[in-house]
Amino acid sequence: MGTFVYAILLIVLVAIIFDISEKIDDFIQSKAPLKAIVFDYYFNFIPFFANLFSPLFTFIAVVFFTSKMASNTEVVAILSSGVSFKRFLMPYMLAATVLACVSFYLNNYVIPHANQKRLNFENTYIRNKYRNSDINIHRQIKPGEYIYFESYNNFENIGSRFSYEIIKDGKMIYKLMANQIKYDSITNKWKVQNYAIRTINGMKEQLRTGVEFDTVYNFKPSDFSTRLNNVETMNRPELDKFIAEEKMRGSDEIAFFELEKYRRTSMPFATFILTLIGVSMASRKTRGGIGLHIGLGMLISFSYILFLQVSITFATNGNLSPLIAVWIPNILYFFIALVLLRLAPK
Repeated sequence: MGTFVYAILLIVLVAIIFDISEKIDDFIQSKAPLKAIVFDYYFNFIPFFANLFSPLFTFIAVVFFTSKMASNTEVVAILSSGVSFKRFLMPYMLAATVLACVSFYLNNYVIPHANQKRLNFENTYIRNKYRNSDINIHRQIKPGEYIYFESYNNFENIGSRFSYEIIKDGKMIYKLMANQIKYDSITNKWKVQNYAIRTINGMKEQLRTGVEFDTVYNFKPSDFSTRLNNVETMNRPELDKFIAEEKMRGSDEIAFFELEKYRRTSMPFATFILTLIGVSMASRKTRGGIGLHIGLGMLISFSYILFLQVSITFATNGNLSPLIAVWIPNILYFFIALVLLRLAPK
């Protein structure tokens, strides 16, 4: 645990230095207050970054610590005294359980709150203001009710070529078409301009046209003016509710949202797998010593990250299930852990 904390502090310090050197121009140009930089950004950047890579640094800490024990012939002495390898693993797995539980809680309930402050700072002082560039936007705002925009300007909250349809029992009973729809932030209503309304009742149809009217719809401007990474600011219940709403609306980004949800569970679980691999690999005394074990540990760490990114790409750009995508690396490396455990010195 001490090695893990040391490794995390060291990498966080390095990450902060590189991040400052990269963003110093943005801080100066946007005139970000020092208090906001320290307390709103870096105080919330540290737990996000540390928790993001905690399974991998658990692995590196295990490799370093166990390899040092092996090079000092301590592992041989422990096993020769009659202690089984399973008993030897118990302190490691106990520590991994503590770290995994803490990581799970942080991922789902603490880090989202910190991310909200961090992302608000980035959106205010670092990034350009978000511009919605989507075209032909289709949404289901509630069961049986659908809207369409040809385009939406989130700076002025104006949608062009708007339509609103109500479908009941597979048949359209109402359709509104308008050249433009604009949100009035004072009245919290949508202003529909140059519209035509078709009301269908069996074989009868009514057509009504007009210049302008105000109404309330079950959607708001923020639905079209937030970045995808906004899901990082939601805790687990909020994220579940958000995903259910987006599924109902027919969003094209469901895979991205579900990846965020399942990643919050799969990454803490990876702590157990990587700990098992680290102990099994580093407990054998080799001529290369600690250097060889750390080198192999870094190789396995980077291969895990690479494999995870490849599977996530298949989920976002292909038809691979997000649940399968985030758990494939864990499943693969679990079998690697079993092989290494079988080969570990007993």
